[in-house]
Amino acid sequence: MRLRACRYRHVTLPDMRSLPLADPGTPPLGGPAAYLAWVARRQWGILAAAVTCSVVQFACQAFLPYLTGRAIDGGLQHGFGPDLLRAAGTLLCLALVSAAASALGHRFDVANWLRAAFTTSQLVGRTSARSGHAITAELPTGEVVSAVANDALRVGDLFAVTARFVGSLTAYAAVAVLMLRVSVPLGLVVLLGLPTVAAALGLLVRPLQRRQSAQREASGRLTTLGSDTVSGLRVLRGIGGESVFTGRYRRQSQLVRERGEHVAVTQSWLDALQVLLPGLFVVALVWMGATMAMAGTITPGQLVTTYGYAAFLGWPVQNATEFLQSATRAVVGTRKVLAVLRVVPAAGAVPATATAPPAGATLVDEASGVTVEPGRVVALVSADPDESARIATRLGRFDDAAEAATPVLLGGVPLRDLPLAEVRRRVVVAEAMPQLFSGTLAAGLDVRGGASRDDLLAAVGLADAQDVLDSVPDGLDGELPEKGRSLSGGQRQRVALARALLTDAEVLVLVEPTSAVDAHTEARIAARLADARRGRSTVVVTASPLVLDHVDEVQLVQDGVLVARGTHAELLDGAAGPAVAAAYRAVVGRSLDDDLAVEPAFGDHDTLTPVDLPTGGGA
Repeated sequence: MRLRACRYRHVTLPDMRSLPLADPGTPPLGGPAAYLAWVARRQWGILAAAVTCSVVQFACQAFLPYLTGRAIDGGLQHGFGPDLLRAAGTLLCLALVSAAASALGHRFDVANWLRAAFTTSQLVGRTSARSGHAITAELPTGEVVSAVANDALRVGDLFAVTARFVGSLTAYAAVAVLMLRVSVPLGLVVLLGLPTVAAALGLLVRPLQRRQSAQREASGRLTTLGSDTVSGLRVLRGIGGESVFTGRYRRQSQLVRERGEHVAVTQSWLDALQVLLPGLFVVALVWMGATMAMAGTITPGQLVTTYGYAAFLGWPVQNATEFLQSATRAVVGTRKVLAVLRVVPAAGAVPATATAPPAGATLVDEASGVTVEPGRVVALVSADPDESARIATRLGRFDDAAEAATPVLLGGVPLRDLPLAEVRRRVVVAEAMPQLFSGTLAAGLDVRGGASRDDLLAAVGLADAQDVLDSVPDGLDGELPEKGRSLSGGQRQRVALARALLTDAEVLVLVEPTSAVDAHTEARIAARLADARRGRSTVVVTASPLVLDHVDEVQLVQDGVLVARGTHAELLDGAAGPAVAAAYRAVVGRSLDDDLAVEPAFGDHDTLTPVDLPTGGGA
């Protein structure tokens, strides 16, 4: 079906201009049957059109042998004449209608496949995007990836063959009626023989489903293992564990191969019987028809009709078998899709109960005492970078369960009580390890849409990322690969900073935004960032003196609690007390020593990622 879809990639298919869907909807999660029925209702228009075309096509095909037999009998009795010409004209009309219905129906089949697959893919993507860390806590990464890469396509396959299956049932009913008119014994053979053949083939469907499920489970684990190995490859090489994970991946790969062979064995039996059983049915029907023709109980034309139906009925049987196989795969795939869709988001699952405060509200982390007042650029400093990063992350409301234990207030209202969309609009958190997505550089920067080209260039300048424009062919219009792999660690970090600045959020939280750049670049970014965000609330998690010297206020955290506030100079000079000054110097002094130690050895370490080279205070 993917190949069929590619043939029409330049053609506007019915109802396909709306893909991807603006709203994929809210499906029932009770089980595969409920989900598949919901998808069918969502695209009932193109599904009904495909079924109509299929019914017309198969009805025309079903009448062709019948009319051919009658034309032969008429020709034998009356010779060439008007009756024979009318019969030939009718056959030609049926053939043309059948061809037109087939061509149009195929387009609707492709449309059904695309619509169902896109709907499922979008639902999985939406759930993954909204669920936060909850989805990785409940499901392996490979299951989520396979739900889009494989299972969504299996759902689409089912809807691509549904119309042909309905048309086949129509043809079977029409042939049975017509054969009963030719001969009651032959009609009974058709009525009873085809269901027997279909039932025999159906006996292999359940074992095939079990083996496909086992193969799907093994494949999902293999994808998870591969994803985890690749994401941690640099660390594995550093500790000499690459060979261990390679062996584990090899063993799982062999298990997937073995499960695939089990599926192939069952599938081969099904394919063989799909040819053999209808073939035996054709032999029996032709033998009976020939015997009856020799006995004179049916005419030569009716014998031709019998043979035509014997040859034709193999097609509906094949379509029925294909439908059973697609339904089996779709049920297996839908179970996996539903496992993803049932994940409860870490944030936003409970409806909002409070009204959002007006703009310019104070943001307070009650557990630590960290306070972000309106229009202030604040730095969070801690001897434990992870500690300050956790506080900063809490400010973005990513886990409502954790939020209940460590509430964050915006204008006195708990974030968990506000509409999640409102929190996401007003508070933006940019983490230390930024994620970039494939697409144009402009699209990757302007995640909220609406930014002009001048706005994009201004943000790139603020983040000191002009070199990214030079390294990406076509600049803003150039394509970035997945995860921005063509960029260095420092370039990815600066692109992410520009992206965060373009959101123009009321509260912007930056976790170690300059940990992967050299000191000169960091100094330029710090000065520009403070000027650009002046008058709006900004939180920067860092221990770099180059950044701390430009912020309005530094808040020192120890053991998860705010212990001092003041400017960088005040905390160094001991305005908050000698103990605080000593603790503060220990943190920022270590950061400065790390930078000085790194500079002579590596110079501009912009090409190194935080994993390659942990700089002082890096999260």
